[in-house]
Amino acid sequence: MIVLDCLGDFCPVPLISAKGEAKRLQPGDSLMVVTDHSCVLESLCDYFSDRDYGVAVEEVINGVWEVTISRKSKRRPAGQT
Repeated sequence: MIVLDCLGDFCPVPLISAKGEAKRLQPGDSLMVVTDHSCVLESLCDYFSDRDYGVAVEEVINGVWEVTISRKSKRRPAGQT
């Protein structure tokens, strides 16, 4: 798992960094972004939820979130094995 420490960083820096790292992810891989800004949390969730990624959020301490972005496995068309 790749971990991006974005504590203290404001938008759009963490989103730009996460986009760059996410391009390298293979299906099943994940990226964790650690942030202390709710705007970053919202930006990451909005961006990656609309794409081929799963997003999980955990508030590890008050005001600090770990956003785990996982590359979804590509689905195979029906009838293929």
